Amino acid sequence: MRVSERKNLHNKEVSGIFRNAVKKTREAVTGNNLEEAKKWLKTAIKSLDKAVAKNILKKNTAARKKSRLNKIVKALALKK
Repeated sequence: MRVSERKNLHNKEVSGIFRNAVKKTREAVTGNNLEEAKKWLKTAIKSLDKAVAKNILKKNTAARKKSRLNKIVKALALKK
């Protein structure tokens, strides 16, 4: 039981990191802040890849999230 609790805490920590990065990227896009959005996009992609490596996310789920984030950041870049 203790091992599963420890793994659960670790998984929540890693999940929180990529969720936060995704959220910050979306906030930067809605605020029309391109530089901030690009910075957070890079962090989000890195943290999503780490989550896949640690078997917290499936590969296709991470790819879908990265693709959607990249799409909205590119749309913001074209708008400016």
